[in-house]
Amino acid sequence: MKPWTKIYLDHFGYDKSDWIQCEVPDCGKQCIDVHHLLPRSRGGKDNIENLIGLCRDCHHEVHFGTKLKNEYLITVHHLKLNK
Repeated sequence: MKPWTKIYLDHFGYDKSDWIQCEVPDCGKQCIDVHHLLPRSRGGKDNIENLIGLCRDCHHEVHFGTKLKNEYLITVHHLKLNK
């Protein structure tokens, strides 16, 4: 397990066998990937404020599509953190 995945799971009290929902509202698919909001290559840290759980489709869309913008994901993730 990647260290940032463990950080994400531990913060929310998830186990690696839990079914976790993608954080993108209205997606409803299973979270498979933990995405860095600010990439590690650009100084992003492995902390919960920088990690969001995404399904494979949303993760692919973030990197290669045009629908999911990082600013939106930051807002969505911070709403989850502040619940």
